[in-house]
Amino acid sequence: MRIVFMGTPDFAVPSLQMLRKDPDVTVVGVVTQPDRPRGRKGVVTPSPVKQVAQGLPIWQPERVSTADSVAVIASWQPDLIVTVAYGQILKKALLDVPAKGCVNLHASLLPRWRGAAPIQRAIMAGDEETGVTTMYMDEGMDTGDIILQQAVPISSQDTAETLHDRLSTVGAALLGQTVRLIKAGTAPRRKQDEALATIAGRLTRADEEIDWTRSASQIALLVRALHPAPGAFTYHRGEILKVWQAQATPENTPAVPGTIISADQSGLCVQTGDGLLRIQRVQRENKRATDVLAYLRGRPWETGEKLGRNGRP
Repeated sequence: MRIVFMGTPDFAVPSLQMLRKDPDVTVVGVVTQPDRPRGRKGVVTPSPVKQVAQGLPIWQPERVSTADSVAVIASWQPDLIVTVAYGQILKKALLDVPAKGCVNLHASLLPRWRGAAPIQRAIMAGDEETGVTTMYMDEGMDTGDIILQQAVPISSQDTAETLHDRLSTVGAALLGQTVRLIKAGTAPRRKQDEALATIAGRLTRADEEIDWTRSASQIALLVRALHPAPGAFTYHRGEILKVWQAQATPENTPAVPGTIISADQSGLCVQTGDGLLRIQRVQRENKRATDVLAYLRGRPWETGEKLGRNGRP
């Protein structure tokens, strides 16, 4: 079976590698986002998918559903198009190209967490499990009929990074099973329950800022969900401070949310809207991440000092 693979980030790499090793399919072309500036120095860099797709025809359009782009992909004569975190919604002209349709691998148990940031949103919400779904694509955002699903538990220590890596591996295996079923003509098809749909909207700067009036457990989830990028942040003495590791505790004090209660080898303890948050690892602007004690060396905290936009009380 002739397959065109469409994907861009690290999450899609195991799926492409799996398909290239499958003796029953031929990857006839790869579509990925154009090379973009990356990192602090803005070096133009190919996507992770492009880096592992060497030796295959590669197409990098700004817009994949233009007439020119559709013509290129159609010239590869795919039986099936497979997308994994490609980054664009496919329009009907492209969806109609392959005889066996277009299939997407999505990092959630659809219809929960449709959209751009399903891994982060699942952790932020405190979900105990998420998973991966393969589905037939339509013109909507992750609204197509479900083929297969695999649940994956979310542990209390999972960050977006650890969960991402686990889901990408499980997802590649599920995609392989899906492709085999489609090739055999036995793939199941089940409509999504719209009443259960939730949206995993793209992360914004507002999502990343810590709101100290929220509970310690909610803030700890946010820190895990935004690790390793883009990172949860607050302000200390008017300077942005990223928070990379933190734990919630049920204790409370009479202090207002955001107030620093104590600092020792166990971390920086901050009162929240409900419970204390113990911060263990932070990062100043344009500096390396460090433990809290190293951060406070030369910057001793003061009684009643607050984190957040309001600064000192």
